Amino acid sequence: MSDTGTMLTDRALIRLAGDGVRDFLQGLVTQDVLTLDAAAPRWSGLLTPQGKALFDFLLWADGDSVLIDCEAAEAEALARRLGMYRLRRPITIERVAGAVHWALESTLGVPDPRLPELGRRWLGMPDDPAQGWIEHRLSLGVTEGIAELGQDKTLWLEANAGELNGVSFAKGCYVGQENTARMHYRAKVNRRLVVAPIAPAGDRTRAVYPDLGLMVELRRVEALGDAIVPPWLATALAAA
Repeated sequence: MSDTGTMLTDRALIRLAGDGVRDFLQGLVTQDVLTLDAAAPRWSGLLTPQGKALFDFLLWADGDSVLIDCEAAEAEALARRLGMYRLRRPITIERVAGAVHWALESTLGVPDPRLPELGRRWLGMPDDPAQGWIEHRLSLGVTEGIAELGQDKTLWLEANAGELNGVSFAKGCYVGQENTARMHYRAKVNRRLVVAPIAPAGDRTRAVYPDLGLMVELRRVEALGDAIVPPWLATALAAA
């Protein structure tokens, strides 16, 4: 574990609790919530009916409740969006204290559900900020958050959710499921969010990290150019 701290300062926690909370989420998000286990968080998304990403987050089982590990800057917006679907269900949706932690190597936590090479992740009390998380994540070609995915701009499978364990194709319906499933079974993922060396921004640019010399772009699969193509993405492209 790093001696410079492990807390991801840009993350926050939302707890959903109450009767039928898992059934509630099951009909909304891309992952199977009914089988969510405390030892295995899952990366998931809340989509538009067309299958475009609105929010991405990790789901953690917390007894009968579910904790959402999300972007701190979007926590209130995510909570409001979930509240729109709650109607009269006896479910509480509230931001709670605590912190999300990360270390490349540690005896704590569990492997990141998207990609084991990302390192280990766990929940706990706040401590010193982690160093190197964004650089490490981008070096593996993994994108996340509204700045990189966009909001209502990127189809969930274009964000590499199929390869990074962000969707269950065996669960029932959820918001955006029809188009997401159609793309998957027809192998029609024509664009991919990728990390590339920094260059002048264009229409396809989503985020730029000058200090790291990297950028995130949505590129057509036949024109990835100088993008980082890690093994997990290379395998998917070869199969397609």
